[in-house]
Amino acid sequence: MADVGEIDDRSEIMRVVQDWALYRDAGDWERFATVWHDDGRMMATWFQGPAAEFIEVSKAAWERGVNILHFLGGGTVDVTGRRAIAQTKMTIAQRAEVDGVTCDVTCTGRFYDFFEKRSERWAIVLRQPIYEKDRMDPVDPAVRLGLDQDLLNRFPAGYRHLAYLQTRIGFQVKPDMPGLKGPEVERLYERGRAWLAGGPIVNP
Repeated sequence: MADVGEIDDRSEIMRVVQDWALYRDAGDWERFATVWHDDGRMMATWFQGPAAEFIEVSKAAWERGVNILHFLGGGTVDVTGRRAIAQTKMTIAQRAEVDGVTCDVTCTGRFYDFFEKRSERWAIVLRQPIYEKDRMDPVDPAVRLGLDQDLLNRFPAGYRHLAYLQTRIGFQVKPDMPGLKGPEVERLYERGRAWLAGGPIVNP
């Protein structure tokens, strides 16, 4: 049974997870920076690198009209001392024009977050989404959308429609992100266990 301190830690970590989505989607970049440690890193389909750089490229994308929103579900947190792994159910929703048709992509998965408590503050050291399934729909249901199957099939099933849309609007998409099953997600779980055991984060 968790003690009061661990319960407080879990609550604070989940607050940070929620703040990430609210601040980022609202374009509140100053407060968005507070959810990360200074050496924090973000792994996403379209960006992999330092959190500070992620904030800048997200701000630039926001200003030119890139439309990405995040919706959170339930979560769980494993705490060991001053380290933690948080997993949170999420949906990424992105709207863009694809081959002349305005489309929505919805991608369901989990945020898998490496947390650490430094100077009495919990913040993210690494965020690695897990992409479980997705779909693409024309905003106008009367419009028929034909996709390039060769491009679509370059990407894993968990995020191939999201990757298709992002590729079409000019992003370079990482082709081997973790999904619901497979070696990529198993390696991520191993990295999480090593983090809780006191080891360093091993970049993929």
